[in-house]
Amino acid sequence: MNHPAMPRRQKFIALAVTTAISALMLSGCSASPEPVPPAASSPTVDSNLLEAHELVGLDAPQIIERLDTMPVTERSTDLIASVQSDALILTDGEQHETRLLMPDDEAYISIAPYREQTHDCHFHSLTTCLGELPNTEVQLTLTGEDGKVLLDETRQTYDNGFVGIWVPRGIEATLTIEHEGQSGTATVSTTDEDDPSCITTLQLT
Repeated sequence: MNHPAMPRRQKFIALAVTTAISALMLSGCSASPEPVPPAASSPTVDSNLLEAHELVGLDAPQIIERLDTMPVTERSTDLIASVQSDALILTDGEQHETRLLMPDDEAYISIAPYREQTHDCHFHSLTTCLGELPNTEVQLTLTGEDGKVLLDETRQTYDNGFVGIWVPRGIEATLTIEHEGQSGTATVSTTDEDDPSCITTLQLT
């Protein structure tokens, strides 16, 4: 028996799948923890990938600084750079991969404060994550569980709407961001390998 409704249903399913994929691409971030590979004693380097993106000779913190602060219009469309606890993982459209070890004593956290629009994020993607407030001056305060102020400075969010901080490992702290009379807080944790490197839940109210 023929079912005239089937082609329409298949089109609807295809459209729904396409829409879901597009939404993920727009967010540009890893919403939930990806499997973290076992810790390696040495980095895995693909020289072709590094040369193609002018990153030869740079370590993980230097690459993070370059990519996170790069103007959005200058960013490569085929490079993915995922900041995880133990490593910065770079991949491209040719399936090349480079894994550079993170510092033993510090973790990198990138934060996108927002007023109205945000997205889910867990591991920060240096080349694709976009926040609501690019190039915006904010006041950052990071306070440890013992009340000690670990960071207190004025910064400007990058062109991607994020601002990055290096945090000591093995701590839990409260991050407060203030901007034009509004403020918001978020918990920063560096005690576990699956702790997020991307914070998109800090709403300014």
